[in-house]
Amino acid sequence: MLRIDRVLGSRLEAEFFEELHRLEHRGAVDIVNVPVTDLARRRLLTTTRAGVELAIALPRNQKLFDGAVLQLDDNSAIVVRAATERWLKLEPRSIADAVELGYHVGNLHWRVRFGGEVLFVALEGRPEDYFARLEGLVASRRVAISVLDEEEDEPDRTGTDETHGAHHLNHHDRSR
Repeated sequence: MLRIDRVLGSRLEAEFFEELHRLEHRGAVDIVNVPVTDLARRRLLTTTRAGVELAIALPRNQKLFDGAVLQLDDNSAIVVRAATERWLKLEPRSIADAVELGYHVGNLHWRVRFGGEVLFVALEGRPEDYFARLEGLVASRRVAISVLDEEEDEPDRTGTDETHGAHHLNHHDRSR
């Protein structure tokens, strides 16, 4: 098990960028996927894509982030990739439905983000458990509900990832 006791820096910093680029061409950059909800943790046991077990124990003044360089030498590197979240997309059909939806979501203390007339709820459990809580609104077609899966191997929406490719969302519609 490899012990990590500090973050070296960001993959975007000039001092790391060139070396990481060189190692990427040789296939020598290993990725550790860390769920977004675990990025604030300072102690974490995890495994990289290549199977390297990591024991991360950071000092109080550091935390993990997407693109954090954990290990770098002439032959290899380990970089954090923030595993993307899954979201429920909730589309109320009327203002009254939106008010009732907001009431339920607020009382359940679900973490949300807003997108115009759409409410997104972060999935922190099984989607079926969320569907059950909103069953009345969904069954009566007052709120359309779908699950958005953001693929872990794709760049995040913040633009901090330098990998090539497009951002994909898989939709699982539960409203029809």
